[in-house]
This record gives sequence, structure tokens and C-alpha cells, in this order.
Amino acid sequence: MDGMQINLPTPKILARIEDGIGWLTFNQPEKRNAISQEMWQAVAEAAQRFAEDPAVRVVVMHGAGGKAFASGADISQFEQLRDSAEAEAKYSAVSAAARQRLEQLGKPLIAMINGFCIGGGCATAMVADIRITATDGRFGIPAAKLGVAYAWHSLRRLVALVGPAMAKEIMFTGRFLDAEEALRVGLVNRVVPVEQLEATVREMAATIARNAPLSIRASKEGIDQIAGEPAKIDQARFDALYRACFDSADYAEGRAAFMAKRPPIFRGG
Repeated sequence: MDGMQINLPTPKILARIEDGIGWLTFNQPEKRNAISQEMWQAVAEAAQRFAEDPAVRVVVMHGAGGKAFASGADISQFEQLRDSAEAEAKYSAVSAAARQRLEQLGKPLIAMINGFCIGGGCATAMVADIRITATDGRFGIPAAKLGVAYAWHSLRRLVALVGPAMAKEIMFTGRFLDAEEALRVGLVNRVVPVEQLEATVREMAATIARNAPLSIRASKEGIDQIAGEPAKIDQARFDALYRACFDSADYAEGRAAFMAKRPPIFRGG
């Protein structure tokens, strides 16, 4: 169950590798997993380790304690680290770098959500390719109630998921959405009972881990480009990933397994 632990500079972020799945845990339950600057630095380090390890086929991120995925930035640091636009730019560079590392995993990323998923926590969940929430999930971005603005890239993801009209309602009111409303507007992929959340995510992650990594990477890259900013579309990069699948040993294994009526064993090459 414990898997291989990854040593990080703070115990408030935990990381381990288990059966091809990288597990990233926000571990500050006494503050509903609010994310401090040092936690963001550890997230970036963990993401880098997952990206570089070929044994990791998929990554799951979640919050410790069962009450929150992450309740946003650690507000106790605002007076010291985010008391002006200049200070905010320095602070946000750290969190933005961590989210960028999560975006650049090159592997599927699943957000497993219990309880509160608020502000910066919601921004982090939106980086994931797939979001699975328990019925106790609560989502919101209370920027307007704090007098701050949400970052451009996080707003872009929000609009891509829920559309501009719903994004404006969420941002203008700062209200919370329950799990069913989050599903209805497109913020999450699936809602499951609290007691079934981990088993559901484990089953999905295990299914992804068994599938062909090159095929998944081509799909992830292509979908991200289609859904992203038109100016950043790199058709040649996708075409190279597409061709690599058909030249791979995994494709030969997939054909052989199909003909032999056995499960394929994909090695990512």
C-alpha cells in the first residue's frame, strides 16, 4: 500500500509510486490542505520525479484527511508574501511553476477530490486531465470576496471547462458549487459516493496504467492542443507522436495480443 516513497523538502506534500501510479498528497489537513509556498515547491519537485520515472504511467493527486482536496492558498502567508502586486508576482511565480510541471507531466493526471476544492485548490484540480469527486465535494473561487484576481491560465481552464457564462457566475459571486452542480456544468468528470471514491480512482488509474503509454501520450497531446490556445498548436509535434505509435514495439504487442486473445503487456516503447 505504501509503495516507494519520494523524499521531499516538506512533510506537507507526500509522494509515492505504487504499481505504476504516482500518488501526490496535499498533507496539511489542519488547514484543509491550504497550499503554502514551500508546498508548491515540493509539488514541482514531485511532478518532476514522476515525469522522469518511466515506471510511472499515471499520477493521482488528492488531499489528506478526507475533508478537503485543497482549500486554496495558505492565507496566513498573505501579509508576509502577497501584500502588493510586486510581492504577488514573486509568490505566484512559484505556484505557477508547480502547476506548469503538473501540466508537463506527459502522463495522465487525475484529481481525486474530497470535500473543499477552493481557489488555488480548484485551479490545481483544473490542471488535471480527469477530475473525480465524492458527493461531499465543494467547489468555489472566492477571489471577489478577498479582493484578488484569478490568474489568466486558471481563468482560461475554467472557461474551457464550464463556458464563459458559468465562469462569470462562479467568479462574480464567489459562491460554492456542490458535487452534482459541478458535474452538471462540466467542472468534474464523475461524482461517486464518498466510500467509493478511492476504489473508483484506483480502478481508473490501474486501467490507464495498463494501456499503451505512447498511445495515451498522443491522445493527451492532441486533445490538449485542440482545447488550448490556437497560437500554440504544433501539428508537427502531434504528427511525430502519431507516427511513433505505429512504429512502436507496443503496437506490435497490441496486435499480437489481440490475435492470441490475451491481455497485452505494454512497455512504453
